[in-house]
Amino acid sequence: MSIKFEQRQSQGIGSQAYARELSQDGESSSLQGTLPRHEQQLMQTLQKLGTKKLASRRKEAQRLLRENGATHNFFGPTDDSHSWQFDPIPLVIGSEEWTRVEAGLIQRAQLLNLILADVYGPQTLIKKGLLPPELIYAHKGFLWPCVGLPTSGGRHMNLYSANLAQGKDGRFWVLEDHAQPPYGSGYAVENRIVMTRSFPRLFQDFQVHRLAMYFRALKNQLSLLARNNQADPRIVVLTPGPEHRLYFEHAYLASYLGYPLVQGGDLIVRDGCVWLKSVGGLRQIDVLLHRLEDELCDPLELRGDSLFGVPGLLEVVRRGNVVTANSIGCGVIKNPALLAFLPGISRYFLGEELLLPSVATWWCGQPRERRFVLDNINELIIKPIYPIPGFPEMIPGRLDKGQICVWRDRILANPHLYVGQEMSSLSMVPAFVTDKVEQRPCVLSTYLTAHEQSYIAMSGGLSRINENEGSLLVVKDGGWSKDTWVLTPELDKQVNLWLEAQPDQFIEARTKSLPSRTAENLFWAGRYSERSEATARLFRSILVKLREYKEFRDPDDQLGLNNLLQALTHVTSSYPGFVGAGAETKLADPRVELMSLASDSGRSGSLRSSLRGFGYSAYTVRDILPEDAWRIVDNIQQNWNPKFSVSLIGSGRLQESVNQLLLQLSAFSGLNNDNMARETDWRMLKIGRSLERALALIALLRATLVPYYKPSMQAQIFETVLSTCNSLITYRRRYRSFMQLPTILELLLLDENYPRALKCQLTQLSQLVVALPHDQPSERALDDERLINEALAELNTIDPKKLAQSADDGQSYPFLDTFLSAQKKQLEKLSETLIQLYFSPSQVPQRLGSVQQEKAS
Repeated sequence: MSIKFEQRQSQGIGSQAYARELSQDGESSSLQGTLPRHEQQLMQTLQKLGTKKLASRRKEAQRLLRENGATHNFFGPTDDSHSWQFDPIPLVIGSEEWTRVEAGLIQRAQLLNLILADVYGPQTLIKKGLLPPELIYAHKGFLWPCVGLPTSGGRHMNLYSANLAQGKDGRFWVLEDHAQPPYGSGYAVENRIVMTRSFPRLFQDFQVHRLAMYFRALKNQLSLLARNNQADPRIVVLTPGPEHRLYFEHAYLASYLGYPLVQGGDLIVRDGCVWLKSVGGLRQIDVLLHRLEDELCDPLELRGDSLFGVPGLLEVVRRGNVVTANSIGCGVIKNPALLAFLPGISRYFLGEELLLPSVATWWCGQPRERRFVLDNINELIIKPIYPIPGFPEMIPGRLDKGQICVWRDRILANPHLYVGQEMSSLSMVPAFVTDKVEQRPCVLSTYLTAHEQSYIAMSGGLSRINENEGSLLVVKDGGWSKDTWVLTPELDKQVNLWLEAQPDQFIEARTKSLPSRTAENLFWAGRYSERSEATARLFRSILVKLREYKEFRDPDDQLGLNNLLQALTHVTSSYPGFVGAGAETKLADPRVELMSLASDSGRSGSLRSSLRGFGYSAYTVRDILPEDAWRIVDNIQQNWNPKFSVSLIGSGRLQESVNQLLLQLSAFSGLNNDNMARETDWRMLKIGRSLERALALIALLRATLVPYYKPSMQAQIFETVLSTCNSLITYRRRYRSFMQLPTILELLLLDENYPRALKCQLTQLSQLVVALPHDQPSERALDDERLINEALAELNTIDPKKLAQSADDGQSYPFLDTFLSAQKKQLEKLSETLIQLYFSPSQVPQRLGSVQQEKAS
């Protein structure tokens, strides 16, 4: 969406007086004319701050946003996630002005809800000629299977959003309407939190409406939608998944509202109801707050190639056993052509004129309007009535004559699919994007939720501005945003989001409702975090040896280093590495291979790859992790991106980075251990960590202690192994000055009270697995307990002295190798069993599009 903005001379928000650049000492040129009191107050505060302090506070705000993971790009296989950019100068709206805007928004929401009820019901508007049929039937958002779907309380649209901009006369205009699903409210809350933390005194100087009232009303409304279980409804937030550009907001809203975040694969339709697949069995769902495009919600009746929806969902809605917010099919109102017909429809349904006018729009499906658009095509914005891939809107001044001719041909070929919109002259707002206060065009996204028989608006919203100068605003995802302040003459009361229970009502704790996919991601977050730590510890030991043995004059030193390098390949499974083809060359100069293992995110087994796997898994469950835990995850992802040259491998800088990484990983583990309740989510995270620690220890010991070393090398190797396991101090305290293989094995394998020992991890696994919920205990469901008990039983019978007996040829310790190999196989079986018992099926859903096409032909 694009709108042309010009500086307006009248007073109101965004007055040109704001845009005078602040000097370094905080002074500004004198203001011309009289500003409203709240604008004068904001201007004076900005003068006192000056550009240096303003820049410093903006940097702090940006840091908070980055730590909280505010981004428009998924935290996945690539490194292209970008933080939400924040402008510290708020958009301030006076109380009286907002009262007028709010009334217009409520009227508009009521009108659009009536339109939705009509187009999916009697279609009176079409019959009476108030809406052309092509405008509705040709729109991608109109879904025939949704005609006649029941609604809760007769309301199709429970959430609504409108993009507003302010004209030269100070009035607000509506640019777009959204209901499928409206996004941005989570970012508005995040902006408010960041603003209050980075500019506390500035916020305290103004009486600003709180945002919590909107979310309180939203929670109440969602609870009322549950027809059969309003006392304690089961509500979930349905997201396309972490790959979606708005996943941060989906997770943020789920956490803020206190609802589970689920994907389509977490839900299943059975017996005419929608069920959540949890680790404790199936749980019936009452309300879906879906964040999918409508056509993706049900691949059975809508888009057959959708992998994000729930097959059979529409049939459950028809039976009245689940309610979606918004109702599926609301996307039809995101239609710029509809703006041209709203005034007449408002007079028909409400008997009122629109309180908030729409941007001037001409639908090309009408002959006179089409001629006007074609005659003025160089001065209008041309856009399709719904997004068409590869055909963005046409902005005047950006196309040559040939491209304009192409657009003419498109309009003439399918006129009902296009509109022309006026390049309205709208106001500018002050912004601190560079190092000075400048004017920028701005769009305010507002949010409403159903409340009783009407709607209630968020007293604020999400304001977005251009990064670059210019009078043309291009509204798109990401970019720069600012907090929106709606002033109030009286201080708002403190509002919380808790619902009021009846005096005799007891709410049952839902400790067994962890979605299977969430459990799986917690499991892998634990495994990847421990895998990263094990790799980093061994990596650090190698870096220490490299600095100690720069010239490798002693053959034993070189042999010991080679053994560690080969152990790194085995532990990380990064073959061929230091053991396969080309190993001799890499062992002679290991720096290139080490740099690859440290920083190559595309290489399986590399430290960077494990850290990205950890970050991705943690990102998918950020709605249930402690807030500080996510900050640690973000810091790890930001800080572990070493851009060291190969020549710096032995300089100490990389070692310092590894030390910092180990501290952060330990902080993540400790924080979750101290803050998460001992419920299924914590158990899954802990199981992943314990399982991976046991496997990593086995891999390290097989690679380093199974080979036999001559006496002159044994102490050196043994000490390095203990140091890598963070056990050197403990060993010295217990065994004093004696370094022997049996005592090392006794410490690292058999001590059930030592967290670095194999037996301790197996004991913890046994306790954790037994505590997992079994909805219907069966022989198969007890396989996990059997496997771990067998591994423990074997461990309890071993003698470290026997394990330390060498082979006849004196080259290895075969008993130790056999034992460790058996333990590894048992733990790998345990991992597979847990995945089969508790996690979502790994099969990829089959696309139905081709099947439907074949039937149609």
